[in-house]
Amino acid sequence: MKIEFWSDIVCPYCGLMDHRLHRAVDRLSYGDQIQVIHRSFQLHPDLPRAGVSQRELITMAGAPATTVDRVLRPIERAAEAEGLTPYHAVDRTLGPTDLAHELLAYASDQGRGTQIWTAMFRAHFGQARKLWTAEEVLDFAAEVGLDSAGAADALRSRRYRARVAADQREAERLGARGAPFLVFDGRFAVPGAIGLDDLLAVIDKAWAESHPTPQPLPVVGVAEGMCAPDGCALPDRTA
Repeated sequence: MKIEFWSDIVCPYCGLMDHRLHRAVDRLSYGDQIQVIHRSFQLHPDLPRAGVSQRELITMAGAPATTVDRVLRPIERAAEAEGLTPYHAVDRTLGPTDLAHELLAYASDQGRGTQIWTAMFRAHFGQARKLWTAEEVLDFAAEVGLDSAGAADALRSRRYRARVAADQREAERLGARGAPFLVFDGRFAVPGAIGLDDLLAVIDKAWAESHPTPQPLPVVGVAEGMCAPDGCALPDRTA
């Protein structure tokens, strides 16, 4: 089974959903048969490389100041309740994530995509790390054990830029207007974050639809008798 997960590392709901996906997969008996595929969705590609504070971004977007207490603080409390602490949804800097996504695409080609996506979420939300410049992204790459020369070449050549852009176009084609955006086995999509119980229910539904349980065939005719492993018998005619 395949779960495609479009997200941006500056999206606090995305970091929370990454954590919930890990928990859900670990809880399911068929979790070892689930493949989570991370895909890129950039939310603020036009921000300056130096970054802006979360409060500045709220002002720039024309959102009310109450967004902090109404939306972001509850995300922090939810994360803490689920074992993600600290989780900085408010006191952090945001910037363009194109280079971060290109590094994540490189990590996926190295077979470490899921691990590095989670590590980057934890770096940003756990440490309020800035990951907007090549230097910042490459420092992170070295810390998580990616090949330094390979990572540097990936960013310098920009060879993953087209893949990152293609991810976003595909999400938008499927109806995404933001992140997180999840597609379950190509059968249905869930826009936005959902709780762990709801996530488990959606995964179970997708699994059941792609792995139907064989049903007994309808019985026709009149049997004269039947032999089973424990012997042969006449049919019961008394019923």
